[in-house]
Amino acid sequence: MNPYNVKLDTFEGPLDLLLHLINQAEVDIYDIPVAVITDQYLTYVHAMQELELDIASEYLVMAATLLAIKSQMLLPKPEELFEDEWSIEDEEDPREELMFRLIEYRQYKEAASELKEKEAERSLVHTRSPEDLDPYITDEERRDLAIQGVSLFDMLSAYQKLIKRKELKAPRTKTVKSQEYSIEDRMQEVIKHLDRLEGTCRFDELFTVQERGHIVVTFLAILELMKTKTIRCNQDQNFSDIMIYRTEGGSFH
Repeated sequence: MNPYNVKLDTFEGPLDLLLHLINQAEVDIYDIPVAVITDQYLTYVHAMQELELDIASEYLVMAATLLAIKSQMLLPKPEELFEDEWSIEDEEDPREELMFRLIEYRQYKEAASELKEKEAERSLVHTRSPEDLDPYITDEERRDLAIQGVSLFDMLSAYQKLIKRKELKAPRTKTVKSQEYSIEDRMQEVIKHLDRLEGTCRFDELFTVQERGHIVVTFLAILELMKTKTIRCNQDQNFSDIMIYRTEGGSFH
């Protein structure tokens, strides 16, 4: 006589077993055939008992729940329900609570499966800590990086803030005098000013004259000096003062 072998899959709980039975039967979770699913569920529980496996109490509670739902659906309807205005569709479906629990469990199970896949994908990615590349940067590249540390948008933002401060300090009425300013002359003045201050000054220190034309020319002179790498600008962090430094080897003379 050949021995009878029973292969039992491992499930995480009664809801996991029910969901497996529903998927295996290829039925709609919104219209569970309780009689069929209950018989299959009890078959699984009986197999566990025959093999003398420890059955968690939650499996037995679910078995009792399924039997109760099956009984409700098999009981004949009272005659008075067909005589009044209520229809069969108005009755509460005894499967409804179980259906909602299964749908919620399936959503959590699918989310857990996706997270597990992402974890597996991430485990294949290996990173390394950043290395110090300073020894490989030449002096010229270092100057370029310093210049690029402050973008044109940063300079325009600093210019707008400067104009706003000047307007607040300026008198409401004043006499406008026509005066022309040369960008080249102002570039020379900026370089001389930096040389007097040992090659370093704040951005707003170069705007000592309140006249708008002088402010515009000074700003353009700074941009030209940056372009020729005669000066470099640096900002340690957002919203901090922009510092201007005199460089060596600039193309402006």
